[in-house]
Order: sequence, then C-alpha cells, then structure tokens
Amino acid sequence: MYKNQNVLVTVCARGGSQGVKLKNIRLLDGKPIIGYSLDLIKQSKLVDDYIISTDSEEIMDVVKNYGFKIRFKRPKELASGKVSRLEVIKHACKWMEDYRGKQYDVIVDLGVATPFKNTDDMDEAIRILVDNDAPNVFSVTPAIKNPYYNMVEIQGNLVKKVKQLDTKFHDRRDAPKVYEMNDGFNVFKHEILFSDNPQFNQNTKILIMPKERSIDIDEEWDLRLAEFLIQYNKKNREMNNVKR
Repeated sequence: MYKNQNVLVTVCARGGSQGVKLKNIRLLDGKPIIGYSLDLIKQSKLVDDYIISTDSEEIMDVVKNYGFKIRFKRPKELASGKVSRLEVIKHACKWMEDYRGKQYDVIVDLGVATPFKNTDDMDEAIRILVDNDAPNVFSVTPAIKNPYYNMVEIQGNLVKKVKQLDTKFHDRRDAPKVYEMNDGFNVFKHEILFSDNPQFNQNTKILIMPKERSIDIDEEWDLRLAEFLIQYNKKNREMNNVKR
C-alpha cells in the first residue's frame, strides 16, 4: 500500500511465445526469466497482492516451485497471441477482486520480458502515479534511434524521415528527445484500466529506465545479450573486489 492506495500486481505469462520458445521459463543465469519479475513482488513493501495469469501448465509448475500461488488458469479465449495484453490484465484484476471481495486502487502489470528491471523501478512507478494523481504510468528508455533524425520510412516511391520538423538541425542531440516503450511496467488507476482509453491520457506519465535495465527478451539474440551482460557485470565485480 502507498498513501492509502492498495496495490495489485499482475504477471501475465502466455505459454505460446513466438520469438523465444518457452521464453517465460527459460533460464537466465540459472533463474527462470519469470523469476526476475516475481522477485520484485517479494521485495517491494508497496505491493498488497498479486495475481499470475498463464495458460501454460509448464509455467504454472515453475511459478509454484518458485514459491508463488497460481489461482486460476487463463481461459483459452484469452490465450491467443492476438488478444490484447490489456484484456488479460483486466481479466486477472477482475478475477482477483471477485476472489478477495474488494477493489484495488492501483494495478501494476509486470512485463516478464524485461528481466533487469528492479524493485526501485517498480516502486518509483507507483509513486509517480499516486503522487502526481496520474491516470497511468508506463516505463520507457531513451531511444537508440530518433525518428526526427535517423529513422526513415518508405512512402510510395519515396524514402522520408519518419517525422519532419520545420526547424532543421544537423546534430542528433538537437533533435527532440524520444523514448522506446519497454516491457517493464504498466501502472494504472483502477478506473483508467477499465476505461475506453487506458494507455495514452492527458496526464499520462513515464518512468525513464536506463538502457542496461531495459533489455526486452523478444528474440534469441536478446537472451544472449542478457547473458553476456550478467557475466560481464560479474567479472567487473570480481575485479573490483580484487583491487580492494
């Protein structure tokens, strides 16, 4: 709970991942990828409750072995890759509210595909929402490419910049700042989650996360990169300890 706002965390983990087979339970440094998100629930002092939504028996077994409860199996009609994540979050929230007999003020959806997010990131996203009376908050990271500067699209027979400005500039640092949405967090007020426009609102806020905590595991290459970074950081820590 934060400032009398009770907080529900949802973890949505579908079994039929396309880019990385069995992505949610693949091991990363000896830990299932979903475990990195479950750790945040254990560590945060702001979380009141959690609910895990999956259609996969394999994921259910891994989650149970990790010490978490599975309260229901996601219905088949919500298990397709064409179903909106928002619909899955709303179903999980409504199920838990019916089960507990109460309504949650803040719903935090943890994206399993971003394993390096941490508890401070999640708690800060909750604080941003409540302290600013924002309808929703989602996590981003500074974009590697900028649509005003070095991203193009094909329009008919022409190749053009994705976004044009009247003002010309010759240095990417002069371009407007843009951000990539990562899969870290989506935080909603209850009434906004169940509204017609839960994502982009007048007072929507963002949580800016550094690139090193924003890797999304969408392809096998992403998994290899994540493994490399873990080993690289381990070696750095060992070297620093030796120097001391």
